[in-house]
Amino acid sequence: MKRARLLVFNAALRTLDYRVPDGMEVQQGSVVVAPLGPRQVIGIVWDPERLPTDEVPESKLRPLIGVLPVPPLKPELMRLIEWTADYYCASMVSVARMVLSSGGALKGPATMTEYRLSGGMPERMTPQREAAIEALDGEQATIRELAGIAGVSEGVLRGLVNQGVLEPVEVDCDRPYPRARADFDQPELSREQREVADRLVEAVKAHGFAPFLLDGVTGSGKTETYFEAIAAAIAEDRQVLVLLPEIALTEAFLKRFETRFGTPPVLWHSSLKATERRRAWRAIASGPKDGGAQVVVGARSALFLPYDRLGLIVVDEAHEISFKQDDGVRYNARDIAVMRARFEKFPVVLASATPALESLTMADQGVYEKLVLPSRFGGAQLPDISTVDLTKEVPPRQHWIAPPLVAALKDRLEKGEQSLLFLNRRGYAPLTLCRNCGHRFKCPNCSAWLVEHRLSQRLACHHCGLETSPPDACPECGEADCLVACGPGVERIADEVAQILPEARVAIATSDTLNSPEKAAEFIAMAEAGAIDVIVGTQLVTKGFHFPELTLVGVIDADLGLEGGDLRAAERTYQQVAQVAGRAGRGAKPGEVLIQTRHPQAPVIAALANGDRDAFYEAETAARRDAGAPPFGRWAAIIISSEDDREAREAANRIGAARPNLDDVMILGPASAPMALLRGRYRYRLLINARRSANVQDVIRQWLGALDFPPGVRVSVDIDPYSFV
Repeated sequence: MKRARLLVFNAALRTLDYRVPDGMEVQQGSVVVAPLGPRQVIGIVWDPERLPTDEVPESKLRPLIGVLPVPPLKPELMRLIEWTADYYCASMVSVARMVLSSGGALKGPATMTEYRLSGGMPERMTPQREAAIEALDGEQATIRELAGIAGVSEGVLRGLVNQGVLEPVEVDCDRPYPRARADFDQPELSREQREVADRLVEAVKAHGFAPFLLDGVTGSGKTETYFEAIAAAIAEDRQVLVLLPEIALTEAFLKRFETRFGTPPVLWHSSLKATERRRAWRAIASGPKDGGAQVVVGARSALFLPYDRLGLIVVDEAHEISFKQDDGVRYNARDIAVMRARFEKFPVVLASATPALESLTMADQGVYEKLVLPSRFGGAQLPDISTVDLTKEVPPRQHWIAPPLVAALKDRLEKGEQSLLFLNRRGYAPLTLCRNCGHRFKCPNCSAWLVEHRLSQRLACHHCGLETSPPDACPECGEADCLVACGPGVERIADEVAQILPEARVAIATSDTLNSPEKAAEFIAMAEAGAIDVIVGTQLVTKGFHFPELTLVGVIDADLGLEGGDLRAAERTYQQVAQVAGRAGRGAKPGEVLIQTRHPQAPVIAALANGDRDAFYEAETAARRDAGAPPFGRWAAIIISSEDDREAREAANRIGAARPNLDDVMILGPASAPMALLRGRYRYRLLINARRSANVQDVIRQWLGALDFPPGVRVSVDIDPYSFV
């Protein structure tokens, strides 16, 4: 190859041609360094026919600088990059960046210096040094990472290095991972599990594309079943990717995985240190042999990593909306998983107790093969579910737990059993106002109230992350001690439980309290040891956890998810409540679920109470078909934002005025977004509702491509949106 076309990691340029110097070996997929003006940029060598650009005479081409020491991207992964960029109306560069997401991994083999406690003490102890020594017990990392763990400055730690309290350790950045064994601890499966497992194993061994929907009730043993497919892939020296929707679920999964295969899997998520990401990336790219990555468990971004011999993808809790990226490249990991399996010709398993309507429709149409686990493992029974009508069973003033649920909580505490209360609202109260003048505490950057968090003694915005201390007096009228909390969050429910059951041990489980794998592991260990009587949690507790002594689930406000403008509100409410109900009675003891609601006759609430999933999905399917909504129609959103409201509004109106007039496409808007101000940017939206036959992406590209916008305006496209704020 004398001439190379590069996908250049520069959003403005994207595609450039370069000369390949004599003696340099490059091929399509090679990751290279190229000159760009006075700078150097990374690029990927691409097929010129698939990446057209203006031809430049050979005499004007600049030479490549070098080839990076990583394997070339496989053609199938390059096709996935192209497909993702095309389908989601994103730039190929943005997608390719997710493939090369560890800068350190591109530099080749290396060693580095980490530090750990030596056991010695400093000559002079300060409060900061004492806190650091206590926090770093058992830790080994770089100075920067240790400073983050200990919550002190790097200067404090360098002082400890100078005094010998922290000692340097030279480590191989790419040290091998322990080997997983397919036959380490093979479990006894039920007959239903064995039939499903055998079908999945057969598909793994066939080495062809095979999409499965694994539809099993909560507690049916879906994980143990697909573990058999993982074992088959390991035995054939093929790599496996398991996608989980929450980092907090990782610890529980890791324990089950290590029990089955004798060693933990390779992890990939945003909380990894830079050295861990580098090691994982290179192990994934090098393949499953000789200490490489055999099984990867990760968040959605793990989908784009350059696996050497990928042979199976499992998407656990495949209905979860957290698999949809809501900024940058707005992809859905569930759909990308299916496409990657299709390009590379291997099976993909979508596992869920409450599948997305789109997945069920694909199964009904024969696109996915549906495998069913209809009953709980080991003879455990599904819980009894009933509703508590809050218009009749009214909680006392400033309380939110109705008398029937209070009685059930007391009963479980007397029996030594555990209870779980579910409310999908973090913090203490969603709104704080002044009793004297009515002033409401609002985020200055967003169209949102500040949420009171009493555990951390902060007022916080859950959209932009702003935090501030609660003032002693109202900033509007100056009145002291006049702030009132309005409505409940999980912290307030936990306080109410402490009043009702003062002897109960209560734990709050949210993304605030379980914000690391270590804290999640500690919570799981306490719950399994019986050290917690009542768990109060958000959607984080609706999936993945298995506590045999948990026999009561109370849903504090089942109507909460039905409010607002979410077009999938009924489906999402059904999934959340059904999943949290599935935490009850997973052991030998029977479970009970009480759903507090003001609308017990609402179709979704009635379906939950009657355990009639099929009736709910049939009604939801009919409603979607009538509305031309997915999966029977197509949605896309255009979001316009700017720090200047007038500028954003004018840009949105220009887009609206230029809308195409097509028979199979309906365009709504522009309108101010429900979240009209987000992170300091004013926002407007258009919603596109199209028939399945319409090529929505081409319509949008031609429509927006003819328009220019001021530098301060951002226009983003969301194909198959899940968020409508």
